[in-house]
Amino acid sequence: MDISPLKVIVRRMRTDFDILIAGGGLNGPALALALADAGLSVAVVDTRPADARASDVFDGRAYALALASQRLLAALGLWAELAPHAQEIRKVEATQGLPGEGAGPFGLHFDGAELEEGRLGYMLEDRFLYRALLAAMGGRVTHLPGLSVIGQELEGPAIRVTLSDGCSFSASLLIGADGRQSGVASRAGIRRVGHDYGQIALVAAVDHELPHNGTAHQYFMPTGPLAILPLPGNRSSIVWSEAEAEARAIMALPDADFLAVLRPRFGDFLGEISLTGPRFSYPLNLTLAERYVAPRVALVGDAAHGVHPVAGQGLNLGLRDVAALAEVIVAARRRGEDIGTDLVLARYQGWRRPDATALAMGMDGVNTLFSNKNPLLRAAREIGMGLVDAIPPLRRGFMRQAAGLSLDPMPRLLTGRRL
Repeated sequence: MDISPLKVIVRRMRTDFDILIAGGGLNGPALALALADAGLSVAVVDTRPADARASDVFDGRAYALALASQRLLAALGLWAELAPHAQEIRKVEATQGLPGEGAGPFGLHFDGAELEEGRLGYMLEDRFLYRALLAAMGGRVTHLPGLSVIGQELEGPAIRVTLSDGCSFSASLLIGADGRQSGVASRAGIRRVGHDYGQIALVAAVDHELPHNGTAHQYFMPTGPLAILPLPGNRSSIVWSEAEAEARAIMALPDADFLAVLRPRFGDFLGEISLTGPRFSYPLNLTLAERYVAPRVALVGDAAHGVHPVAGQGLNLGLRDVAALAEVIVAARRRGEDIGTDLVLARYQGWRRPDATALAMGMDGVNTLFSNKNPLLRAAREIGMGLVDAIPPLRRGFMRQAAGLSLDPMPRLLTGRRL
């Protein structure tokens, strides 16, 4: 009997799922939805219970979404629900500062009005984004909460994955969206490089007397950057990086004393401030996977590149991975290719690894350059920021990069188009 080459390709080994994703944070569900919308069968293995982060209680954790990331969420059909909870970022002010002395004379002043989009991005709380992703997965994606992937092995033209409850499933491709200590990457023999920053990020939210007018502030302090990010109303999220010993001491203070340490760094430009919601902390490090792919394995988000939060690009980098990997997989499936082959996965790695590595190293360099007390470097930084700010094309180039609008080629999802 005559069998065409296409039919040979399509008659692949039957699997339980086309794609199995380890990691139910944000990148994993977003990728699952993009793939499911294109007709692939997808399961997400999530270590947390389904409602772990779907609470209505404000806790201050939020993300700076680049414009490209917002367009991806729109393409997934989520933005109409999320928009009422989002705060536009209209301007960004980045300056050097010292506690109690305010901002330096020079800095970067990014105004969304200079872009045709009229804004630089959005701030969105974790609880709203996670809840929207969780709800959207219902009926479109197989969600396996309260479980983790504990084993993986190649099985002919598939990969078999073992879960913590003893069950196992086969898939054409396993995707690691399981964070900086990715078990998927480790089991696949993917090594990591990087270093600790000797800093801890303190995360909290504050209410303030005066409106922020959609302006985000980034103060570069000698011990680490302080970001003040606008939330809806007279409220802002802070991400405050400090040397480890100092950060632990500050974190241990009662709220009133914590505020007393924060105020000289925060300044008085928004009037009186008060804490709202709990405080969080996490150590800062750089961790980069040496490869993003292995046989029938691909990595996205922090599993591929865990970066410093200095530019608020962690989630945005992950969503760029999501957009690129989804496009590669869907295009391969439509051509009749086996989506888990090295040839297909190499397209994803070639698309994403150079961009993500360059941005990760750039943020690493910015943190190293600014987190010191060297007066000569301080003067050089002032001059450098002043020059960038004074040259409109260069300034707009930085803005488009931060907004995720400068990728070439640009994945379809990041333009707001479905696959």
